[in-house]
Amino acid sequence: MLLNKNHLLFFLATVCCSTFLIAQSLVSGRVTQKNGEPISGANIYLEGTYDGASSDESGRFQFTTEEVGVQTLVVSFVSYEPFYMAADVTQMAALEISLKEDVSSLETVVISAGTFEAGDNSKVSVLKPLDVVTTASALGDFVGALQTLPGTSTVAEDGRLFVRGGDAGETQIFIDGIRVFTPYTPSTNNIPTRGRYSPFLFDGITFSTGGYSAEYGQALSSVLLLNTIDEPTQEKTDIAIMSVGGGLGNTQKWERSSLSVNASYINLAPYIALFPDRNDWKKPFEAFSGESVFRKKYDNGLFKMYAAFDATNFELTQEDINLPEGLHFKLNNHNFYANTSYAGELGSDWKFETGGSFTHAKNNYTVEEDQIVNTENSGHFKLSFRKRFSNRVKLYMGGEQFLTDFTETYKDETASNIRYGYNNSITATYAETDLIFSRKFAAKLGLRGEYSSLFDQFTISPRASLAYKTSKHGQLSVAFGEFYQQPFSDVLKFDQGLEAQKAQHYILNYQYSYNNRIFRAETFYKKYDNLVTYSTEFPNGSSQFSNLGNGYAQGLDLFWRDNQSIKNVDYWVSYSYLDSERLYQNYPEKATPPFVNMHNLSLVGKYWVGDWRSQFGFSYNFASGRKYTNPNNPGFLQETTKSFNSLSLNWAYLITQQKILYVSVNNVLGFNNINGYQYTNSPNGDGVYNRRALTPAADQFFFVGFFWTLSDDGTDNQLDNL
Repeated sequence: MLLNKNHLLFFLATVCCSTFLIAQSLVSGRVTQKNGEPISGANIYLEGTYDGASSDESGRFQFTTEEVGVQTLVVSFVSYEPFYMAADVTQMAALEISLKEDVSSLETVVISAGTFEAGDNSKVSVLKPLDVVTTASALGDFVGALQTLPGTSTVAEDGRLFVRGGDAGETQIFIDGIRVFTPYTPSTNNIPTRGRYSPFLFDGITFSTGGYSAEYGQALSSVLLLNTIDEPTQEKTDIAIMSVGGGLGNTQKWERSSLSVNASYINLAPYIALFPDRNDWKKPFEAFSGESVFRKKYDNGLFKMYAAFDATNFELTQEDINLPEGLHFKLNNHNFYANTSYAGELGSDWKFETGGSFTHAKNNYTVEEDQIVNTENSGHFKLSFRKRFSNRVKLYMGGEQFLTDFTETYKDETASNIRYGYNNSITATYAETDLIFSRKFAAKLGLRGEYSSLFDQFTISPRASLAYKTSKHGQLSVAFGEFYQQPFSDVLKFDQGLEAQKAQHYILNYQYSYNNRIFRAETFYKKYDNLVTYSTEFPNGSSQFSNLGNGYAQGLDLFWRDNQSIKNVDYWVSYSYLDSERLYQNYPEKATPPFVNMHNLSLVGKYWVGDWRSQFGFSYNFASGRKYTNPNNPGFLQETTKSFNSLSLNWAYLITQQKILYVSVNNVLGFNNINGYQYTNSPNGDGVYNRRALTPAADQFFFVGFFWTLSDDGTDNQLDNL
């Protein structure tokens, strides 16, 4: 009995040991990158267990496990997407596992061809919102700050954005993704306009000089995207006392909502009394403006309402070589703009944005004895969706509607209340996808369709961008796109039988960004077709219009910014070379337009002196001469003005943390710049057309401002904590 019992115990022990050995499975394999290179140190384990190992220098691993049945194997490594495999543990031997790069990491390529962004969190940021108000030549205007970037032309007497050989009307401006129809204050010849909107309400600016997303249309050259602040940090009151007027702002903040209001009054009468210019002012420029942004947070979204109103008026007599007593001009303008937007989530990685805008603009002009009154009522309604399928695939799509009702009446000594205008409706839809193949290679492919009821015309615009990361901090981008835009109001009010104008963009971009330094080099080619031509000097009811115009623009843009190399110094340099010709308007032949500078150079620097609690800044702008027609010589736009030069200085002194004294001087050296020439209508007795130089109304402009902020923390100020 004892022997048999021992035999039984031995048998049971053998069975148990065999069973234990059989329950252990070997998990093994090799971990590599996509290109086959081994990954050392990858973490490999069975989900929900302590069984695992790390890969060695050759990428190999192995471990044993007592788990049985279907298990989930997890392989992870920094900057790569985790790998998951659900299978029976007996099938987890000799595995070949290739990890994909994590394209959500900070080193992932970004598509930047044609795009400059202003925002502290932007991967391709070249300007910050603060730059708008501390760039000496900008005078607090976001358009003025953008004119220090490559791709823009210096047209000092105008003030609007002229981008890469395009007319100013070829750039469209959006606030929170919604179109602004009248972004500039009206003006007259040789007096530059300004953007209507205060930079203090915006925390992000995206300036696309070409090749922009299929989400945006009705712009042949570029788009400027302004984003209002989502959430203010605290309640505050801003007070501004300036040599040209004053301003008052207040922000109130509640648990889930906030309201910001700004108001300003500008009157140049005191300034012109001290510093008279070349105009004979009957009533110097006067403007009142106000803005407000209301924000409301919901569990799954954010609602914003933006509204702005301004009223301007002035009256003057300008020198005119054909009018001994000068040209009398008077303007009264009222403009109201409002938009609402809502961004929310729908679940399953779907997001949506919707919004709309309304613009009412009325201008009352008096030119000599002629009276012109025009009114524009415009609307924009938009709905867009975004779907994130993975870190590698994202889809954007949406639709929008543009509505414009424009009327104008004209009255002079011989005619009374001649009325003309147009109604236009444009329906658009778009779809675009981001495809991120790896951290080094990405693509954006889009298609936009637009239907114009005015012309009964449907257009399709393909857009495509590719980006490849050449090094850890450098990348190449290319972009192509087709763009359509309706003719401008000065044409459509007389003729509605035309077609949309067309442009094609080709862009090659290189960008290097590292350690607070950024370098960009971009070359481009633009081809224009269907440009509007007319048979008279200016569009009128007797003009013959057509879409027979065409043209091109090509060039090179360079940009360098560095706020790291020199202590307390921030500077940037931009240069643009532009070659452009076009046949449009009343041109008898293809020529370089007067708004094109072949060479543009901007140097901007800022230096903080802590002991003096001061920031000193300078802006130098150079632009080669612009074309004009000399009727004393054969040809059209055959001669060139002298080069444009301007050096501007500014000084911001921190009296206390919340009180700032700001002083700036434009064109401090008093360069005598010439914008062009005006010739007599008839030759003199010697057969010569006399001329006068078109110079700025004033060679210099002086600005002094005191800015005082009252806030909860006692540190916030209007120049972003200088």
